[in-house]
Amino acid sequence: MEMNREIDIARNVKTIEWLRTEIVSYTAGLFKAMWQNREELILDSLAGLIMAAYLLGKRLGIKFSRLESKVETKLKASIVEGHEIEKWYGDMTNLLDYWHDRRGEIIDRGEE
Repeated sequence: MEMNREIDIARNVKTIEWLRTEIVSYTAGLFKAMWQNREELILDSLAGLIMAAYLLGKRLGIKFSRLESKVETKLKASIVEGHEIEKWYGDMTNLLDYWHDRRGEIIDRGEE
């Protein structure tokens, strides 16, 4: 039984390292695609980054729902704190609204 546990630990460490390299690779791909103005490659790189982040979190013992909750908390905090991107474009509010719409949730903004 101890041997199986050691194999699982080694496999998990290897997977974490692989996911780290995937994140670097997708980031490099994103920069290159942005330079070339190739929308499909930009989309592929962004999707890969998001996917790799979720999978890395899982390998590090973080549930998908906890990661999403943390992102939502950070979005809300950035909106309240007046992050520049939110001030300029309202993107954080748009993303939060999108998430809630996909889940069929009603957004409570604390407004009367």
